[in-house]
Amino acid sequence: MTTKEKLLLLVLACVNFTHIVDFMILMPLGPQLMTIFNIKPYQFGIVVSAYGFAAAVSGFTLAFFADKFDRKNLLLMAYIGFVAGTFACALSPSYEWLIAARIISGIFGGLIGSQVLSIVADKFSYERRASAMSIIMTAFSVASVVGVPGGLYLANMFNWHAPFYSVGGLGIIVIGLIFFFVPQVNEHLVTKQPKRNPFAVITDILKTPNQLWALALSTVIMLGHFSIIPYIAPTLVSNIGYSQDDIYLIYLIGGALTIFSAPIVGKLADRKGKYPVFVTFALLSMIPIWLITNLIPTPVYVVLIISGFFFIFTNGRIIPTQAMVSSVVTPQQRGGFMAINSSVQLLAQAIATSIGGAIIVQEESGYMSHYDWVGYYAMFMLFISIFIAKKVKAVS
Repeated sequence: MTTKEKLLLLVLACVNFTHIVDFMILMPLGPQLMTIFNIKPYQFGIVVSAYGFAAAVSGFTLAFFADKFDRKNLLLMAYIGFVAGTFACALSPSYEWLIAARIISGIFGGLIGSQVLSIVADKFSYERRASAMSIIMTAFSVASVVGVPGGLYLANMFNWHAPFYSVGGLGIIVIGLIFFFVPQVNEHLVTKQPKRNPFAVITDILKTPNQLWALALSTVIMLGHFSIIPYIAPTLVSNIGYSQDDIYLIYLIGGALTIFSAPIVGKLADRKGKYPVFVTFALLSMIPIWLITNLIPTPVYVVLIISGFFFIFTNGRIIPTQAMVSSVVTPQQRGGFMAINSSVQLLAQAIATSIGGAIIVQEESGYMSHYDWVGYYAMFMLFISIFIAKKVKAVS
């Protein structure tokens, strides 16, 4: 890997870092926000899913013109809007205003993920792609180690607005990094090809089973994954008696572990095959999912061990998934397809969050019932994803 390639991946990881922290910080803030705004679990689910629904719509819209522009320019435009939305979250004075601000963040945030993955897929061949994706995925790890604990510290020291001010401030710096260090990504524009109908991205997907299977894989994984993720912190506090002040430890330890595990998974996927590695980690991730959603009052170190494995195994199946999904189209189609894929993922995340919130019932004592049902549902979705992933074939 050349110095320029490493620098590109570093900047894209910074983009993902701020993007992920902005999204993730809401979940551990759940207990605080539910108390401050006097809202129920399903209402908190609306705050989380508002971002996903808005991002899904904007991502779908992007698909019709993503491959007509330089990917760097699109990323820069989307990221500037995202930073503005983050500051809007920081300034929100009420529950309703926070929902509106999350919609603004989602509109622009929905454009970011697909462009980052498209740039990586354009610049790295399939044989090296999982390793490159694993570096991008370390942004999730660093966000968990530094971003989320730091955000929670700021929220505890000041108020819940503070983490969003911090992310917005970092975002201004990242705008400069994108401008100066991300090269123009326009190879897909110089290739001679017939002028395509704007809706060709949709017709291509509908008549190509391989692309449909890839979208199905993204959908099913997110339907399971995000039914449990937003409610880990609230249930640990309400059901297990876990201290709100210790929530950051889950993200700190889990993120630190994946900093080391992600590059290993990427190399394994490139060497041994994306599908076998995906299946292995999909099956392994069912273990901590069951444990987390069926926890009884237990020592803190046990919770941290379980959540640590949850982070490692979840990260382990996402890396090969991204490599597989990005490979089902040619570079000339990739921007539009990845925008649709991002839209589908975000919509699935929003639906999954709503499903989890609808299943969980908060009793008068504060105990949140039926989280175990959500866990069984998530495990079933993962099981289905194993069979869907086998249908996905690389073409570029």
